[in-house]
Amino acid sequence: MAAPARSLPCGIYAPTMTFFDPDTEDLDIPTIKRHAERLAKAGLAGLVVMGSNGEAVHCSREEKIAVVKATREALDAAGFPSTPVLFGATEGSVRGTIELCRLAAGAGAEAALILPPSYYRAQTDDESVYRYFVAVADESPIPVVLYNYPGAVSGIDMDSDLIIRLARHGNITGTKFTCGNTGKLTRVAAATDAKTPFREGSGFMAFGGMCDFTLQTLVSGGSGIIAGGANVMPKLCVKVWSLYSEGSADEAERLQRVLSRGDWPLTKAAIAGTKLAIQSHYGYGGYPRRPLGRLGQAGAAAVEEGIREAMQVEKSL
Repeated sequence: MAAPARSLPCGIYAPTMTFFDPDTEDLDIPTIKRHAERLAKAGLAGLVVMGSNGEAVHCSREEKIAVVKATREALDAAGFPSTPVLFGATEGSVRGTIELCRLAAGAGAEAALILPPSYYRAQTDDESVYRYFVAVADESPIPVVLYNYPGAVSGIDMDSDLIIRLARHGNITGTKFTCGNTGKLTRVAAATDAKTPFREGSGFMAFGGMCDFTLQTLVSGGSGIIAGGANVMPKLCVKVWSLYSEGSADEAERLQRVLSRGDWPLTKAAIAGTKLAIQSHYGYGGYPRRPLGRLGQAGAAAVEEGIREAMQVEKSL
């Protein structure tokens, strides 16, 4: 297994929201910076911008680069120069994805999180996915993290054999398992000798894709979590991770149950619900870009009630 070009830190990462002016839908750069600083101060290991939670599909290439630049500036200014910024660099073609990786590198991104190609689904098989990632990784100036999220790519679900094969490339540094398949994560982590809080391993990163299986990711030999709930309850996510890593398994299990109960209403309400929770508890947030809708009164009340327990713990940490 080739060692990745650069090794990322273990721990909790937030796929950050992209904030917009509620009237014009223009990027709200000051709020994007404020959010990045708050998450870093909460103890997150890294941030991911322009992923699914970041509404990458609603943003132009210029806006995407502006967001990664603003995030890097905010972290540096707040005293977190070593906190990495990962960037959602997916485009439909090999050429476009490589170009976006180069632009992101110039704006301060540490690695690129990339979905498999999916628009021409009927013409896409494991071999074409393999060729796509190898071609991108050959030319990208920053390491590639494979993004396995079948719901976003017409059901394409990379299996462990394909991921392990791709992990042999020296510029492919990890995988995000938003598929939620902990068995697959376990197989990949073992085959790649993934980095964990307990050993350096090869440096390959096996990321769980939702905070409601944080503990399961650790037990499976995983490296970290990239999870939307960390935008709202970052301290609780970090606490679960830290407790288990430090040997306090019983307390970690107790708080994982709280975390899972709190993450579910955010998962159901998706981007609008997560932004509403941020607005309610931190004083900023706003709304998604259209065509995504805004939550009604009943939906907002359900989110608030659903995260109540988790936010009580969050505010006590």
